[in-house]
Amino acid sequence: MTISATSIIKKLLVLFLVFAGLYYAQEFLIPLIIGGVLATLFLPLSKWLESKKVPKGIAVLICLIIFLLVIASIGTLLGWQISELAQDFELIKERAVFQTNRIQQYILTNYGVSTQNQVEVIKNQQSFFTGVIKSIASSITSITANFILILVYIFCLIYYRSHIKKFLIKLSPTSQEKEMEKVIFHTTRVSQQYLLGLSKMIVILWVMYFIGFSILGVKNALFFAILCGLLEIIPFIGNIIGTTITLMVAAVNGAGYPMLGGILITYGIIQLIQGWMLEPLIVGTQVKINPLSTIIALIIGDLIWGIPGIFIAIPLIAMFKIVCDHVDSLKPYGSLIGEITILKKPDLIKDLKKLIK
Repeated sequence: MTISATSIIKKLLVLFLVFAGLYYAQEFLIPLIIGGVLATLFLPLSKWLESKKVPKGIAVLICLIIFLLVIASIGTLLGWQISELAQDFELIKERAVFQTNRIQQYILTNYGVSTQNQVEVIKNQQSFFTGVIKSIASSITSITANFILILVYIFCLIYYRSHIKKFLIKLSPTSQEKEMEKVIFHTTRVSQQYLLGLSKMIVILWVMYFIGFSILGVKNALFFAILCGLLEIIPFIGNIIGTTITLMVAAVNGAGYPMLGGILITYGIIQLIQGWMLEPLIVGTQVKINPLSTIIALIIGDLIWGIPGIFIAIPLIAMFKIVCDHVDSLKPYGSLIGEITILKKPDLIKDLKKLIK
């Protein structure tokens, strides 16, 4: 079996054009795809309300109101905790200055870098931090506009779901219409399962982090528990960032090595519980993507779309795998993305018992 160089070049060119299109159309695609993924989460609720004779428009509107209430509740809770944290801002500032002086003295003693040179290095980095702050401030308007657009997309996609489904079925040949219905059902199902599982897992992580941090005596334990749980939205990296922030603030507040070590132990225990119990039980087995494909999807998502790309990378690659599994020419790619299946060794004793029976 030979593969011509021309076919390889064509495939690579198509792949390049797809990624280029995704990158340059990100302003249009990011709100649409996020809206589509979130719309699948509210489909069961909308269908249930419609089955109770609630008009479709009102049912979708109720779904949006619930979504906004959840976001407002989380925002209120975070705001309340941040306001409590801000009351100790002056104390934290004084301790931060004290810890900075200790670090500067340590660097001077062990590495011979004078305090003046250290200050100059920090000043050289001020322009970078200023630029970051300005970019965040300038993006607030864009974030607000995209959020409104996402709400519009959620409403329209749920309201016109039957119309969109009919369109997709008409695109496929008559002999493949049932197969297309299966693809549509399973893609929406896997997105729902991932988002529901992620939401449940975040709530459980809030409880576990709060209990752990409270036992250790971490100040503002609820805030850091919420922060560590919410950052779980960013796979692999989010929980590390949350724990690092907790460690840094605890250290500034004068926490000793036992407390800092306890925070790390709490993080390790929760990660073990999450990896071995929560993810298999809550997220389920329908998101069957192997770790290598997951990491590659997250990296590509970050390169193309940044943080939003990381958030939607896993549900998108799970949907892509389902499409691959139902299209003959794409089945090898679905097998590559999926989990490795380990064949069980035959049990001769069990086989003999079955024959005897």
